[in-house]
Amino acid sequence: MRKWEAEEAKGTVVIVHGAAEHHGRYKWLIEMFRLSGFHVVAGDLPGQGTTTRRRRGHIDSFDEYIEAVESWVNEAKKFYLPIFLLGHSLGGLVVIRTLQEKRLPVRGAILSSPCLGLVQYPTKSLDLLSRILNYVHPKKRFPSGLSVELATRNEEVREMDKNDSLYVTKVSVRWYRELVKAIQIAHEKIADLPDLPLLVMQAGDDKIVDKTAVKAWFDQLSLSEKVYKEWPKLYHEIFNEPEREQVFLYAQTFLTLQLQRGELVESSDQSI
Repeated sequence: MRKWEAEEAKGTVVIVHGAAEHHGRYKWLIEMFRLSGFHVVAGDLPGQGTTTRRRRGHIDSFDEYIEAVESWVNEAKKFYLPIFLLGHSLGGLVVIRTLQEKRLPVRGAILSSPCLGLVQYPTKSLDLLSRILNYVHPKKRFPSGLSVELATRNEEVREMDKNDSLYVTKVSVRWYRELVKAIQIAHEKIADLPDLPLLVMQAGDDKIVDKTAVKAWFDQLSLSEKVYKEWPKLYHEIFNEPEREQVFLYAQTFLTLQLQRGELVESSDQSI
């Protein structure tokens, strides 16, 4: 886990990365937030990045992700500023499940193409095999099927990823079964999501996450403030796409609005 500090910061953003990747792929986004007056806290999820070599692509339980994010939020609390969560893809699912299970002091959340369903699932025979292996050989790994070509149209990012030794290309049977279970629970326990401002930004041409599942989940939310923004033609990694500056500006505007509303509430409380 690392921290990046901004001058005259007005808030803290905790970034939760997606599957196969690591927080090092978010240098551009981290710097944009920092220059906009936000501290940033980010780290590598268990089984990814620099957290391990032997267990890369494997977790025993999705709870490992939840505990990691909770620890990052606890670190963000030390800044004594409003905290926002930002999760991409798997990280978006992790944010959802964390908020459903923990009561964290966060002002709002941003989900980027959250993994609430997949465009392509394994065949029925492979799915059955994964259920069996989950009990007898849970650490058995297989190709994830994810590729940088499916993730972004940004050629510069594609080239960097092809030479990234930390990029996870194989995942374990247990990892997959835990992912599927977490997606199911995220839908089933939708009422357990706390009532906080939520921005969901979804890639319009997502080749990894099923955008219809994301929209269906969003439509069922009973929140006081929720915003859904679909970005036409953009691939899965909206913060890496050629249009990423527009995407960032939208996210920044959402955060700024929440801070302004918080100031109004505080000033009205003081006047009573």
